[in-house]
Amino acid sequence: MAVAAPYSLRRRLLFWLLVPLIAIGLIALLDTWREAIGTANAASDRVLAGSALAIAERVVVSEEGILEVDIPYVALEMLTSAAQDRVFYRVDSPPGTFITGYETLPTMPAPPPEKAQFSDATFRGEPIRLAALARSASTGVDSIPFVVTVAETTIARTQLAQTILLHSALRLTVLIGGAALIAWFAVNASLQPLYRLRAAIAERSPDDLHPIDDRVPGEVRGLVETVNSFMVRLGAALSGLRNFTGNASHQLRTPMTIVRTQLALASRARSLEEAKSAAQTADAAIVRAEHVLSQLLLLARIEAAASDGIDAKSVNLAAIAMESVADRVMKANAAGTDLGFEGGDPVPIRGEALLVGELVGNLVDNAIAYAGSGAEITVRVSGGREAVLEVEDNGPGIAPDKLAAVRARFSRGAGADKPGSGLGLPIVEEIAELFGGKLTLAVGAGSRGLRALVAFPPLDPPTAAALSEGQLPTKDRPA
Repeated sequence: MAVAAPYSLRRRLLFWLLVPLIAIGLIALLDTWREAIGTANAASDRVLAGSALAIAERVVVSEEGILEVDIPYVALEMLTSAAQDRVFYRVDSPPGTFITGYETLPTMPAPPPEKAQFSDATFRGEPIRLAALARSASTGVDSIPFVVTVAETTIARTQLAQTILLHSALRLTVLIGGAALIAWFAVNASLQPLYRLRAAIAERSPDDLHPIDDRVPGEVRGLVETVNSFMVRLGAALSGLRNFTGNASHQLRTPMTIVRTQLALASRARSLEEAKSAAQTADAAIVRAEHVLSQLLLLARIEAAASDGIDAKSVNLAAIAMESVADRVMKANAAGTDLGFEGGDPVPIRGEALLVGELVGNLVDNAIAYAGSGAEITVRVSGGREAVLEVEDNGPGIAPDKLAAVRARFSRGAGADKPGSGLGLPIVEEIAELFGGKLTLAVGAGSRGLRALVAFPPLDPPTAAALSEGQLPTKDRPA
């Protein structure tokens, strides 16, 4: 499966910080340009309106009753502040009577009295700005309406708008540049804890799996805790692997040595009987090695379940114990022991059928192996305040001062000459703890033999019903 190419968190942060900032700056420039045009037009329009008013005030009615205009120099002087602009005017008397000025200058519809009207147009191939003002000249009897139109080219006002826009653009550029610089330093400073975390992990040796305790931001704390949890599980898995390989190496070395020795003896045997004897000894060593290996694999599975959790369900301890006893009746008879079972009512516990079966089987196998010929072995299952499994025999038992020692791995009590791996009771104890149970060893009835008791926590009816359907709440699952 293709792996996605890595990406830079710094670049992403800077992108999402700076691109919106630049976009906002461009929008601000567009708005500034609009306002600059409006400001330049407002300033120039006031001058145009003033010039039109100055001309309108010099329109009079002659003795012949026609309109005359004495254009004052000051009216045009107002429009000559920008040397690159040109000024045009005309005076008309509606409807359509041209009085003076530039006759080809565009006109506008008659504006309302006392208010100047503005518009844009083109004159002689250049853009111009028009201002029209409507007035009336009195003859003493009536009045004659007229319209004064004044225009100028737009070079000055365009340059003014561009100057305003340029100044705004420079200010925005400085602001965006400063913000980009601040964002760069802020992003780098914010990412420093990640760099320190990376360096701290990179400097560790492969065997160093202790939790990371570097100070990191709250947003990264969840990631660090997840990594710490993973390293704890990895440490447990590696520890289990080391234990398994170490134990396997130690426990299998002797059987393998015996096998090689017996094979060498068989190859040099002088008779068929000697070869068969060596082969039988080698076969017994292989059987012991298989048993040890299966026990070690079972321990590894139990440790993995304890680390990762197991999908426990409601299982019937009585049924599992009865089945284990039935499977070992022939083995018990061959060993000369009397194996029996007491109990029959269902006793639900939280567990996993295969592992619980291994627990019962190991206890029964230990009793068969060490109780001795003629002994009685009784397996009991009872319910009530707690579910209890008992395996009791009346054999030689274990001295009270050695009951604690035999719970250790590879530790064996009296009868060390009997077949076994020294892992039976440790396996029982670990499986019991996996499901909240507890193993207790004591001297049997009448101060004879051994009584192994495993007590499991009770299940209330709702929990038992839920477990029977495989719906164990996560918080109740064994850790």
